Amino acid sequence: MDITSQVNTGWMLTATVAVTLMLPGLALYYGGLSRTKNILNTMMIVLGGFAVTAVLWVLFGYGLTLGDSVGGAGLIGDPAGLIGIQSLLGAETPEGAVPSILIAVFQLIFAGLTVGIIGGAVEGRMKFSSWLIFSGLWATLVYFPVAHWVFAFDAADGSTKGGWIANGLHAIDFAGGTAVHMNAGVAALVLAFFLGKRRHFPHVGRPGNLPIAVVGAGLLLVGWYGFNGGSSGGINESAGVAVTNTLIAACAGLLGWIVVERILRKAATSLGAISGVLGGLVGITPAANSVSPVGAVIIGFLAGIVAFATLSLKEKLGYDDALDAVAIHMFPGIFGTLAIGFLADPASPAGAAGIFFGGDWSLLGTQALAIVSVFAYTLVVTALIAWLLKVTVGLRVGDGHEIAGLDTSLHAETAYDLDDVRS
Repeated sequence: MDITSQVNTGWMLTATVAVTLMLPGLALYYGGLSRTKNILNTMMIVLGGFAVTAVLWVLFGYGLTLGDSVGGAGLIGDPAGLIGIQSLLGAETPEGAVPSILIAVFQLIFAGLTVGIIGGAVEGRMKFSSWLIFSGLWATLVYFPVAHWVFAFDAADGSTKGGWIANGLHAIDFAGGTAVHMNAGVAALVLAFFLGKRRHFPHVGRPGNLPIAVVGAGLLLVGWYGFNGGSSGGINESAGVAVTNTLIAACAGLLGWIVVERILRKAATSLGAISGVLGGLVGITPAANSVSPVGAVIIGFLAGIVAFATLSLKEKLGYDDALDAVAIHMFPGIFGTLAIGFLADPASPAGAAGIFFGGDWSLLGTQALAIVSVFAYTLVVTALIAWLLKVTVGLRVGDGHEIAGLDTSLHAETAYDLDDVRS
């Protein structure tokens, strides 16, 4: 392995470790936002969905996502020769490149986290067994194909073909505004409708442990450096710009949320602060290497406001997205992807020009088409999966389990030993 490959591999190993921190980060964030009686179940939802997706990724998901596009159509990868990713062991690494096995595990984490994000919609009312089945079906039928569209690029030598959004449409989605965040948000919306509302919605109680939610959000921020920076594939200008924009957008997102919250609700809350951070991070994810730091401030600030503004939709439209996966991920993901059409700076590594930098409307149209395509596909296929599970194994726990809480009724555990505290 040449020195450039060694350096790039070192960065990707670091990025992979950082992204892995997002798994406990998401579990703590969602767990802390859950009601006390469901904290452990929510954490198990994140961990269980990730585990199912990881195993399927090794068995065939890598091939479906990053394999040579079947028939060159850009719709799905060919897993032939990639089953079990065995063929990646000892594969030759081109000069300056990163070993394929490392790229495989880096992308595995993306897949598992995307499934985990959906779990924010189901707090306190979904069967754990049904969730695990849903996770496997959704990863196979939705995430793997969509990730192929967005993340699989044609080989430089023309030996393999990638996805139609990345190579035919040429939409810009650096680290997953459509494939990860909007994708998961749409699925969360659909699953919330099929599950129905929690008892006494919208008056369902308060978060069980806000401090651990704040810690979880902090881990997610650290992991996002790897999420966005690692999507550069090595040590290069894209990595530097992406990491810089990631932090800036997170801070701007916090400010965007709490400014509006202070004006409308007369208080700036810790829950609002971490929600704004995540909204800003989601918004910058697709645009991390295509906008300037000032563009990152604008996207982050407005994404925080977008997330806040869309919270009330669940009460107006009648869906119970318990931990706000739709407001925090779907809407900022859409916003960030569209914002590229306006704010893409030709001086950035992506080299594209948005409308505010002398570009025409074609880039915005391209971004919008990518959004509509992924939205429609995910909506329809997720609805079919949810319907199938609802009429066969069932989606929702019984009233008794829901009232008692899923920690004790499904996992025979409690997050806190209240008897010990009382004594």
